[in-house]
Amino acid sequence: MNRLLPTLLAFTVAPLAHAQDVKRDIPYANPALERQVLDIHAPKDAKNLPVVFWIHGGGWQAGDKSAVQDKPGAFVEKGFVFVSTNYRLLPVVEMETVFRDVAKSLGWVHKHIAEHGGDPNRIFVMGHSAGAQLAALMCTDDRYLKAEGVPFSALKGCVPVDGDTYDVPAIIETAETRRRVHGEPQAKVGHREKFGNDPQKHRDYSAVTHVAKGKGIPPFLILYVADHPDTSAQARRLTAVLKGAEIPATAFGAKDTTHSKINDRLGQPEDPATTALFDFVADSLKR
Repeated sequence: MNRLLPTLLAFTVAPLAHAQDVKRDIPYANPALERQVLDIHAPKDAKNLPVVFWIHGGGWQAGDKSAVQDKPGAFVEKGFVFVSTNYRLLPVVEMETVFRDVAKSLGWVHKHIAEHGGDPNRIFVMGHSAGAQLAALMCTDDRYLKAEGVPFSALKGCVPVDGDTYDVPAIIETAETRRRVHGEPQAKVGHREKFGNDPQKHRDYSAVTHVAKGKGIPPFLILYVADHPDTSAQARRLTAVLKGAEIPATAFGAKDTTHSKINDRLGQPEDPATTALFDFVADSLKR
């Protein structure tokens, strides 16, 4: 990868660095229900800039759009508009409602981000943990975004970060088998409890199920913790399926980190996953 590209990108937007407008709790539905809000971080006087759409993690039942650490500042300094969204959570709503909330939020961004200095046709979809599953699903199962008027052609790339549910049946079988063979009790709130007990829905909620050549699926960078057995296996699985469909895909395993730290450190100087991220973004913007 060309490590000069992020530097060049940063240089072109240097006058915008360290100055940003932040708008919080913007409703993306009408009427907006609880948690149907998003935040926008943009450089001062932004115009027609690429957009990062960030989906927080938290097991689909916790988390908040405010937990973005250094990411907004890092992206704004490089000339991006950064959007962080909330969505309704389990068990208040069902899993498919979570999916529709995220799609509705992205639909609002596509329609309105130009008013905040962003380019609606250069959007990167990213997320951590549960947000990684949501990001990958939004960028492979086009039914959700089509319902909100967002074509895949508007997406420049997808960056799921340390997710373990790109293939839901695989993680359910893996986790339950591991507990069973070791004589451990099954989880009280595991993947089966969150995703339901319908095998067809498990397949339908999996990004790998929807990958196909010719759909316009954007390039993927899949970040994961190198020594985490489940997220690394799922990253390799999704990468292989994408490449099998001739979709550009790279998996980057971060070393000496954890599930939380890989997310917390994104945007920090000298962080290897951040370097891989900005290399990917710069390359994707040239496509």
